[in-house]
Amino acid sequence: MSKEGSPTIEIDGAGLRVVIVTASWHEKITTALLEGTQRALAEANVTDVEVVRVPGSFELSVAAARIARSEHAPDAIVALGVVIRGGTPHFDFVCTAATDGLNRVALETGIPVGFGLLTCDDEQQALERSGMPGSSEDKGAEAAQAAIATVRALADW
Repeated sequence: MSKEGSPTIEIDGAGLRVVIVTASWHEKITTALLEGTQRALAEANVTDVEVVRVPGSFELSVAAARIARSEHAPDAIVALGVVIRGGTPHFDFVCTAATDGLNRVALETGIPVGFGLLTCDDEQQALERSGMPGSSEDKGAEAAQAAIATVRALADW
């Protein structure tokens, strides 16, 4: 979700189980994303939350896939990471692989995956989206809200 035109989502996630998978690169930013996610889940009455740390954003997909296919699969997964553009095509490869992989997990398992992967041109853009005090956006919270809202929207299907 983008800040421009983003909806106000108020949902009740009571009784749901959520796993947050977060990358370790750019720890200051991913920690802020994680805190925003945890805050949004608490506000939505989600009390069964587990956090799994992986090395980087590239690894988010394989972790989410394993979790989604486990016998203890959660109701939703929230994936958090940061990829900052550098001087090589590495940025494009990681962003594409992580995005496509997380989308596949959701489509193949039917488990909503909140997309909290920041793909930014520079560190300042990531900080502005991280949910830290003074940030203009909180993408961790938005990813959590989207995942829970999707679980609820699909509950009758």
